[in-house]
Amino acid sequence: MGIKPSYIKNLGEELMEKHGEKFSNNFDENKHAVLEAAVIDSKRVRNRVAGYISRKINRRRR
Repeated sequence: MGIKPSYIKNLGEELMEKHGEKFSNNFDENKHAVLEAAVIDSKRVRNRVAGYISRKINRRRR
């Protein structure tokens, strides 16, 4: 998909700082964790944030 917008990155980083223990490398689990941790009306934005967090966690583990 290419470069992520800065608001996706900023939101993802902020959620990982505050609620880091809720997130894993599984995208589906992260979708539900983002839903609990933040109020995001748009499903597309929620999924993009969850994908960013999943990808970030997977890269840390390598």
